[in-house]
Amino acid sequence: MTLPRAVIVLVLAVWVSAAAAAPPAWIAAWATSMQSGTAYPRSPIALLDQQTVRERVRVSLAGARIRLRLSNEFGTEALHIGAATVAHPVDRATVAPGSIRDVTFDGRAAATIPPGAAFVSDAIEFPVTPGQEISISLYFPGRASPATLHEISLKRAVVSPHGDMTHADTIAGGTTTTSAIGVSAVLVPVSSSSRLVVALGDSITDGVGSTLDADRGWPSDLARRLAQVAPCDNVAVVNAGIAGNRLLADCLMVSLGCSGVNALARFDRDVLALPGVTHVIVAEGINDLGFPGARVDGGYLAGPALAPSTDDVIAAYRQLIERAHAHGVRALGATLTPFEGVDMEGYYSPAKETARQTINAWIRTSGAFDGVVDFDAVLRDPAHPSRILPRFASKDHLHPNDEGYQAMADAIDVALFA
Repeated sequence: MTLPRAVIVLVLAVWVSAAAAAPPAWIAAWATSMQSGTAYPRSPIALLDQQTVRERVRVSLAGARIRLRLSNEFGTEALHIGAATVAHPVDRATVAPGSIRDVTFDGRAAATIPPGAAFVSDAIEFPVTPGQEISISLYFPGRASPATLHEISLKRAVVSPHGDMTHADTIAGGTTTTSAIGVSAVLVPVSSSSRLVVALGDSITDGVGSTLDADRGWPSDLARRLAQVAPCDNVAVVNAGIAGNRLLADCLMVSLGCSGVNALARFDRDVLALPGVTHVIVAEGINDLGFPGARVDGGYLAGPALAPSTDDVIAAYRQLIERAHAHGVRALGATLTPFEGVDMEGYYSPAKETARQTINAWIRTSGAFDGVVDFDAVLRDPAHPSRILPRFASKDHLHPNDEGYQAMADAIDVALFA
């Protein structure tokens, strides 16, 4: 049966109208991995009560509008947000006059996020460019305990005295913290060429050893590099690193700043759930080797008998690869970096070095990953390959310094994201 021309025109008009009214898709331009705040009872953001937190993030993709994703995913009680704003920062406590914009949730200034949940804000008319820093202020009208946070943000934030200071140009008299609370992602509208690279890792991905407030970890360095390289200038890079993270076991050593669940457990939330993800760089495994038998404060990080085999680590990689591929995401494997000389008793041993070499050989030659990022080749000392080259090493001989992180980012083949 042939439809009358008038009916066809009407159907097309309705379809075009619906398409025009459809909301745009979004992609993460910044993100962080959240942790339980119960492990940090002395943190200024662990027991918030009628206070405002002002923190900064740096986006890696442009957008005419943004949305915030707020997280209560580790909370045991509802999280009440009394008000939220975004602005252009001057420093950690001050924003540019006239730049403050309100954040709403379904048109309302306040939001109540159930325990274990996350909320995405309404779109905010707040244009951003790649590499631009944003100031985000959240007011907690009641006690926010226990918090969902990221412990080592390497960026100073301010916790105010009592009161809603989300619209204040300057928060005076506040407490400084290097942790971040609440905001787990900043989203921008996606374009046809947008891609998103998620860096999944431990403290080396988190940026430990880099300069505070400078965004000098390798994911940030990579984002700056890609922004200058066509056709990768529309590729976002976000950091899903957690200090102390392992593939196969959780880290609960608070003195090291780690309370994160294992990578297999957090992969869906921290990687696959991010809108627009196209690639993941898996930079995990060094703590799986180093923790067993390592001693801190007179106790083991993990018992020596809990050491995984190289087959166990490789099996975990295969699981992440399969789960990434099931969602159409390309999985890139990063080799494990040298760690002889680390200033932690028992973290390094010749047997662990042999295991590292075995795992790295598999990453390089198995073909299981969609591509290889050879951080080991970049950082190792040619005269002593089990150690980081001195000019790239921070004081603990485990984490790179700013120069080392830049070398890691510079060594990544940008064709992997084209």
